[in-house]
Amino acid sequence: MDTQKAKPQEQQPTIISFVKDLPNLLSLTGLACTILAIYFSVLGVYHAAMIGMIWAVAFDWADGLVARRMKGRSSKQGFFGGQLDSLIDIVNYGVSPAILLLSVGKFEPIFLFGAFIIISASAIRLSYFNTYGLSGGSKYTGLALDNNNIILVFIFLFEGLFSVGMFSIILYISLLALAVLNVAEIKTPKLSGNPAFVYIISFYTLGMTFIYGWRLL
Repeated sequence: MDTQKAKPQEQQPTIISFVKDLPNLLSLTGLACTILAIYFSVLGVYHAAMIGMIWAVAFDWADGLVARRMKGRSSKQGFFGGQLDSLIDIVNYGVSPAILLLSVGKFEPIFLFGAFIIISASAIRLSYFNTYGLSGGSKYTGLALDNNNIILVFIFLFEGLFSVGMFSIILYISLLALAVLNVAEIKTPKLSGNPAFVYIISFYTLGMTFIYGWRLL
C-alpha cells in the first residue's frame, strides 16, 4: 500500500480575482480612457478624444512600472497581467486610432482599408512580441504601439491649419506610415522602464491635457 499522501491540487483562482491586482486595475483604467476616446471620436469631439488617447498611454506605462516594483506578485499574476495588457493594447493603439480615422474621414468606405491595416498591424506586432519578446533583452522589433497615440496626439495639434478633407488625408497617410513602422524590421529602444522617459511622458500627458482641455472651452 502506498503510504504517501497525495498532494492537494492548487486551487484555481477566480477570473475576477485578478481585477484586484493593482497593475491590472491601471490597465483597465487605461482601457476606460480609450473607450472615452472612441466615444468622443465617433461624436467628432476630437480634442476630448485626444485627452483620452494620451491618458491611455500614461496608464499603460504606469501598469508596467507598478508591476515591476510590486513585491509578492505571483508568476501567474504576472502572466495574466501580460495577457491583459496585450489585449488592451490592441484596443488602445489599434482600434482607437482606426475609429478616429474613420470619424475624421466621415466614415467614407475608402477609410475602411486604412482602419483594417492599422488594427491588423497592431495585432501582428503584438503577436510577434508575445512570441519572441524583446530583441537582445532591451529593444523592440518594430515601433512600439504606444508611439501611435503619442504621435497622433501631436499631429492633431495642427488640425486647425488644414481643411477637413486635407487633414483626413494627412491623418490617413500618417496612420499607414505608423502601421508600416509597427511591423518593420527595425530595432527601437524600450522606453517605458526608463525613469527619464517616465517623467517625459508624464509632462507630455499633462501638457497635452492642458492644451486640448483649453481648446474644449
